[in-house]
Amino acid sequence: MPSLILEGGTLRPIFSAGVMDALLDEEVMFPYCIGVSAGISNGFSYISKQKRRNLDILEKYRHDNRYVGLRNYLRCRSFFGLDFVFGEIPRTLIPFHTETFNSYTGQLVVGVTNAHSGTTEYINGMDIDEHWTMLRATCALPLFFPAIEMNGSKYYDGGLSDPIPIRKAIADGNDKHLIVLTQPKGYTKAFSKQNMMIGKLLKRKYPKLEEVLLTRHDKYNETVAFCEQLEKEGKAIILRPEQSLNSMEKDVNILRDSCQQGYDMAMNRMHNIHKLFH
Repeated sequence: MPSLILEGGTLRPIFSAGVMDALLDEEVMFPYCIGVSAGISNGFSYISKQKRRNLDILEKYRHDNRYVGLRNYLRCRSFFGLDFVFGEIPRTLIPFHTETFNSYTGQLVVGVTNAHSGTTEYINGMDIDEHWTMLRATCALPLFFPAIEMNGSKYYDGGLSDPIPIRKAIADGNDKHLIVLTQPKGYTKAFSKQNMMIGKLLKRKYPKLEEVLLTRHDKYNETVAFCEQLEKEGKAIILRPEQSLNSMEKDVNILRDSCQQGYDMAMNRMHNIHKLFH
């Protein structure tokens, strides 16, 4: 069974949104979809078969302070307007097609990081609640978001502990994969002093999270190497942008171009993508 793997990266997964728009145009629906952070959040619009929805959101609201901006810290202790992004937008402004989403018969998996244990937990995305709590959790990058509570525990961004959840996809029985990354070929994540600082700030409350933050770059680089080995073995197709995109890119034209690049790249590889199903 083929899987679709979606990396996060705040606004960088607009590239991935373009890839998924191409899949929708070609009526290619993966029976297994897994991801973290904004990658899997964009993936929900793929499951609901809403082409361009992710781009529409950024075109209309990237410069709306209800979407992103310091004022949101006063509203919800987050750089992003949580109730706007996961409330007003899907309910009324750019409605999410819940009925189509619920008709999906495959597996949808959302990775989150347990703040207490520092481990990854994988949640059935089809169990999404009306507040989109699991998506709030998987996007909850420390300092930019508060920890999100679910079932009595606190959670942060799934990309902290499992940035590219390919091994979970394999463990669930998938043998071929379309892996959509949001950094260009050759990118290596470096040790981050910012992560060290965040780890120290959170250490008293979430001591296990410090090590996750300090070793995040190693986990990422090792996982990318593993994905590239799968591609060499003919078990995976990797799609990734040709150049790096600022994770908080403000220029909507650049975001639009990144989405188009993802679309074009997927269409150019569509023959090979179809082969993953055989």
